[in-house]
Amino acid sequence: MALKRMFCLLTGTIMLFASSIAWSAEVHGTSSTQYTWFNDILTEKKQAEFGEYLSLSVTKLDKDNKLTLQGYGRLTQDILNGQGLNGRLYYLYGDYSNLFDKVDIRLGRQFVNSAAGTAIIDGGKIDLKNVGPVAFSIMGGRNVFFNLDGEATSHRDFAFGVSTYLYGFRNTDAEVSYFMKLDNDGVARDQLGGSFKQYLFNSLKVYANTRFDLPSETFTEVLAGVKYFPLANLVLTGEWYQSYPIFDSTSIFSVFAVSRYQEGVFKVDYSINDKIAVNAGYTREDYDGEDADVFDVGCRLRPIEHLTLNLNYDHRNGYGGRLNGGIAEIFYDLTKKLELAGGIHFDVFERDRVTGEETARKYWLGSKYKLTNNMSASVRVEDNVNARYKEDWSGRAAFNYNF
Repeated sequence: MALKRMFCLLTGTIMLFASSIAWSAEVHGTSSTQYTWFNDILTEKKQAEFGEYLSLSVTKLDKDNKLTLQGYGRLTQDILNGQGLNGRLYYLYGDYSNLFDKVDIRLGRQFVNSAAGTAIIDGGKIDLKNVGPVAFSIMGGRNVFFNLDGEATSHRDFAFGVSTYLYGFRNTDAEVSYFMKLDNDGVARDQLGGSFKQYLFNSLKVYANTRFDLPSETFTEVLAGVKYFPLANLVLTGEWYQSYPIFDSTSIFSVFAVSRYQEGVFKVDYSINDKIAVNAGYTREDYDGEDADVFDVGCRLRPIEHLTLNLNYDHRNGYGGRLNGGIAEIFYDLTKKLELAGGIHFDVFERDRVTGEETARKYWLGSKYKLTNNMSASVRVEDNVNARYKEDWSGRAAFNYNF
């Protein structure tokens, strides 16, 4: 299967470059070659991998530039534990826009997103627009998902969705949609969704999103929020969120009891000047009758031109225990080409009085060097120290090429 996916990715790449030659198209993208090392949490063995991440975009395939091709995938090779070659193709599709100035067509592997649900599909998506104040969208195809070893989709996994949304309104967005997912045992998800966003008086944004599960007759997610911009450098945010987790209807876990979660959030973000920005927030969490309070404050400082400091602190008390945590990060442009960075994450938490206080710490160092305008190299190394590990080293070295 890994070789098959690798073949699909390489074939797609060849098709894209062949198109560029035949039609004098423009080919752009990013290649990221990476070496990563970490401890596998399942086997508790040291793991090391080489990986190649490739994204491609091909435009100007026709004189009106209506047709584009997009692709993104990865190949990884384990070098310690004999797990071999593993490949994932995340998307590879052709997109033809403005057919008869009314229709957009996308075919291939793609990520589809609506208020009712999201999926990666091998299939198609069609949008009908410029037919009035409302536009329509329909999508469907083989539902693609991955496990640790690669793609886990069976021949009976499908996803389908339709949506209608406002079109052509500058300050208003609204959508109503339907999403259905099928697997080997029948209908796994059957959902309705809606979203709304409205700008008012050039200083206020009101928004809301919701999803409704038809089999359980339950609102699985509800979000309502307001953002107020009294000044160009000041943002006030208030949100209310509710979640009632569900499993696929065909899953054994669908019979398990779950709890409803709610939270109210208030946040302030204020940029005092180009050197100082501060933020603060309060969250009231409700776990189906059990409460917790979360406070967080932070700032971003630029004491000198090439130095940036990020400082954050949060305190949580209530259901689930008590937490005090902080983050300190520094970024320094040593030269125009070289950036150095490092950070400390420190948490002190108490799950209950029996276990007492525990600590979790993460230390990391990184750097990025710009070789040319389109080539760069980066390194990041971190160590995690917590109740489970006295040390847990991991890291990544990457070479990136933009073309």
